[in-house]
Amino acid sequence: MGMFDDIKDKALGMLGESGGEGSGLLKGVMEMLSDKEGGGLGGLVQSFQQKGLGDIIYSWIGTGQNAEISPDQIREGLGSETLQNLAAKAGISPDEATAKLSELLPNLIDKMTPDGVIPEGGILDKGLEFLKSKLS
Repeated sequence: MGMFDDIKDKALGMLGESGGEGSGLLKGVMEMLSDKEGGGLGGLVQSFQQKGLGDIIYSWIGTGQNAEISPDQIREGLGSETLQNLAAKAGISPDEATAKLSELLPNLIDKMTPDGVIPEGGILDKGLEFLKSKLS
């Protein structure tokens, strides 16, 4: 699972951490992206689309340059309840979580979709489970 170790290490590196709050935030994001009831990565894409942020999230999935996203756009795309849950898991404020997520999500989603498409189950689910186990 070398690719997934690489994703985890790069994600924690972006957060400037090897554990602690960065690890908690990353684990929360992994849970969100693998939550079948919440729609997982596809559900996140749909939420961003509905909020007028589809071009931004599709730039992360596509093979070109990743568009930047502001903390306010993260807040809008995720919704306050999801954001509160992620912040609580990381033990940080929602404002701090939005700032960190504006750096983390574009790169994480880009690395999870190297072929420019959202993987359907299978390898994505296994990879997310692997990453979550590494963060425990």
